[in-house]
Amino acid sequence: MSRMMKVAIVDDEEDMRQSVSQWLALSGFDTETYCSAEEALKVIGADWPGVVISDIRMPGMDGMAFLKRLMGLDSGLPVIMITGHGDVPMAVEAMRLGAMDFMEKPFNPDRMTELAKRATQMRRTTLDNRALRRDLAEGNQVMGKLIGTSAPMERLREDILDLSQADGHVLIDGETGTGKTLVAHALHATGPRAGKKFVTVSCAAYTEEALGAKLFGPVDEGSDLPLVEEARGGTLVLEDVEALSLGLQARLLTFFNDQGTPAETRIIAICNAHGEGRTLEDALRPDLYFRLAALKITLPPLRIRGEDVLSLFTRMSEQFAEEYGCEAPEVTAQEAAQLLQAPWPGNVRQLINVAERAVLQNRRGTGSIASLLMADNEATGPAAMTTEGKPLKEYVESFEKMLIDNAMRRHKGSIAAVMDELCLPRRTLNEKMAKYGLSRGEYL
Repeated sequence: MSRMMKVAIVDDEEDMRQSVSQWLALSGFDTETYCSAEEALKVIGADWPGVVISDIRMPGMDGMAFLKRLMGLDSGLPVIMITGHGDVPMAVEAMRLGAMDFMEKPFNPDRMTELAKRATQMRRTTLDNRALRRDLAEGNQVMGKLIGTSAPMERLREDILDLSQADGHVLIDGETGTGKTLVAHALHATGPRAGKKFVTVSCAAYTEEALGAKLFGPVDEGSDLPLVEEARGGTLVLEDVEALSLGLQARLLTFFNDQGTPAETRIIAICNAHGEGRTLEDALRPDLYFRLAALKITLPPLRIRGEDVLSLFTRMSEQFAEEYGCEAPEVTAQEAAQLLQAPWPGNVRQLINVAERAVLQNRRGTGSIASLLMADNEATGPAAMTTEGKPLKEYVESFEKMLIDNAMRRHKGSIAAVMDELCLPRRTLNEKMAKYGLSRGEYL
C-alpha cells in the first residue's frame, strides 16, 4: 500500500489484540496494539496518520468514553468498534456519536480487512484535504505579505502565480531589500510543492569545502542529510548564488542532470550581486546560468512603485506601534511627498527600518519622518538623493488615498466616523474609495 496508514488496535484481551494485528499485518497494514484506551491516547491525536479499531467493553476507560475522547481530538478519525452480541444497541449508539462502523464478535476476517481498507482510504482523503487547505492558507498568507497595488507589484504577483506552476528552476534577481527570499517562499507556497520541504542556504556564508559538504555531502556521522537530500521533492533556495565556486557550479549542474525532467527538487537561485560592476552572467558558467535563468523574476525597486510606499509605511508603522504599545505617527502632506520622493536605495528593508524608528520617535514625542529620511540620505551619500520628479497630481492622490485608508483602519470600516473625521459627504467618500480601490469590507 502506498503511503501506508497505521491501524491502532485497542483491546484489553491480548489474544484478541494479537489475532487482529496478525491478520491485518498479513493484509498489508501497519498495525499498533494497545492494551487500554489510556495507553492509546498517549499516541493518537489530531491528524494522526491512521485509523482505530477498539473494543467497547474494557476496564478503566471503556470504548464509548474512548470514542468520545477521540472525536473530541479529531472528528475525522475513522473508528471501528468491536462488540459482543449483546452490545449491538451500544454499537449503534457509538455510530451516532461518530464511529465509522462496528464488527460483532465473532467477526469475519475478510469483513474486518474490507472495513480497514475503507477506513484508511477515508483517512487518507481527510488528511490530504487538510494538507491542501493548509497549503492554500499558507500560500495566501505569503502572497498577502507582498503589499502593494502598483502596476509593478500586480505584475510580480502574476509572475509568481504563473511560475509557481512550472517545473523549471527559477532565478530571482533584484536590488537589495526588495524581498527576494519572500518571493521564493511565495513561489513554493503557491505551487504543487507546497507543504513539502522548503530549504534555504546562503552560498556566501561558507567556505567552498564547507558549502560543498552541506549541499552535496558527505556529512559527518550523526549530522543532518545533505541539503539536496533534505529538500528532495520540495524546494532548495540558493541565496547569493553568485558566490558559488566553479567547482560547486559543476556539481550543481551534475545534480540537475541526474534529476532528469521534470525535476524532483526545484532550485530557486537568488542573486544579490548588485552595485559591484559584475553581473550574474559574469559570475556563473554559461550552461548553469541559462539553466537557472530559463525562468526569471526581477523584483521592482521601491522607488518605482509609487503609492505603494505610503501603503507600506502605514502598514509597517501600525505594526510597530502595536508592538511597542504606542500610537503610530501621523504623516503630514509634506512628509508623504518626501516618502514618495525618497530614492530608497535599501528598498522595502530600508522603509521598514524608517517606519520602526518613526514609531519610536513618536513614542518619545521627538523627531520627524523628514529627519529620518535626511539621516538616511546623509548615510548613503549624495547619489541617494537623486530621484525622478513626479506630477503634483500623483502626490496629491497618493496622500489622499493614504488619509482615507488610515481613517478607515482606525474606525474599523465605519463610514460615518470617516466622513466626520475627513469632513466628506458620503457620495464624495464613496467616489474616492472607488477611485482608489478601497473596499469597506477590508476594514471590518
